[in-house]
Amino acid sequence: MLPGKIDSCISSSKLLIRMKANKQRVLLGMSGGVDSSVAGYLLREQGYEVIGVTIKVWPQDCISRAEDKCCGPQAVADARGVAHSLGIPHYVVDEADQFERLVIDYFSSEYQAGRTPNPCVMCNEKLKFGNLWSKATALGCDYIATGHYAIIEHPVAGVGDPGCAVLRKGLDPRKDQSYFLFSLRQAQLRRALTPLGEMLKPQIREIARSLGLKVADKIDSQEICFVPGNDYKAFLRSHIGGNEFHRGEIYDVAGNFIAEHDGIEFFTIGQRKGLPGGSPRPRYVVDLDPQTNRVIVGDADDLLCDEFEIDRVNWHPVAGFADPGRWETSIEATIKIRYNHPGTPATIVPLKDNRARIQLREPQRAVTPGQAAVLYNDDVVLGGGWICRTEPVKRTEALSRLAALVPA
Repeated sequence: MLPGKIDSCISSSKLLIRMKANKQRVLLGMSGGVDSSVAGYLLREQGYEVIGVTIKVWPQDCISRAEDKCCGPQAVADARGVAHSLGIPHYVVDEADQFERLVIDYFSSEYQAGRTPNPCVMCNEKLKFGNLWSKATALGCDYIATGHYAIIEHPVAGVGDPGCAVLRKGLDPRKDQSYFLFSLRQAQLRRALTPLGEMLKPQIREIARSLGLKVADKIDSQEICFVPGNDYKAFLRSHIGGNEFHRGEIYDVAGNFIAEHDGIEFFTIGQRKGLPGGSPRPRYVVDLDPQTNRVIVGDADDLLCDEFEIDRVNWHPVAGFADPGRWETSIEATIKIRYNHPGTPATIVPLKDNRARIQLREPQRAVTPGQAAVLYNDDVVLGGGWICRTEPVKRTEALSRLAALVPA
């Protein structure tokens, strides 16, 4: 537990409550799916004046623009239909240029640097709760709402200590999306509403059916919205062109040459499929060297890591590290090293320059540079950062052997 920190921000019901409506205006991001649709209904029933908005993010030449995705025309039509059914206004905001610059270019450049990106986190921070606020302000809105499965607790306005907004896991463990919101700053959390946080997915679909919404049984997308078929390699080929790939060679951890490859962009740590050459045991990508464009493969045990660092850390006030002068000790927390990771106990050591060292109690597989690592105390988000390329013990040994055997 964090002495005093959790209590000071969330334990007192006199200081913190979930935001209640007072005829305030809310800009609701509508993706055309069942979640944001029901969120609109719930907000309306709570007394908010709801304005629906769908963000158009697909460039005119986007290969997925005609598909039924949250960035496609069908999604706009579905969102408009729901807004009409709920009796709320609906607008389409063209953010294609910003999406290209802030999300798609980031997505491509991360792969080119030998890292595995997380575009959903970036989209939430930069667009949905970032650029969209200017539109909300222009429409006289007090808050931005989404259909995320997460709980945001707000401080009571005008009561003593201004307190802090607290981000918690959503009630439905299978749908919790607090991981994707870790990078939101206090200013963003304070003006954000997530009405689905304390509900289960079956409840959401039942509400949608009771309202007669056509999206009630619409299938949830499991893909990156701008990558058709989840084939990121095909997307990269179409987006950055074949001449921009960083070709190189594949070696095993003992320094043995295996094959050439067409681009370091096509590999990620933990990958098993698509590796050339025969092997009596399964082989995995255990590291990438963007300086030499080498891909290093090894056994499952070579994927294990018990210590790494994160950078660009966003500390939430409940963690107590917003002030560098308080970096006097480490904290114990649960860390998720990717969205579908169950979480594992770790010791967190804050460092200078918005970095932190993570010491895992039990080694974890495929700690991947570029992915978000999010810290929790029970269900409360303490903060998080981006896994950066360091040299954990096993990988250091492997790369040292490789460097000794193979000239750079």
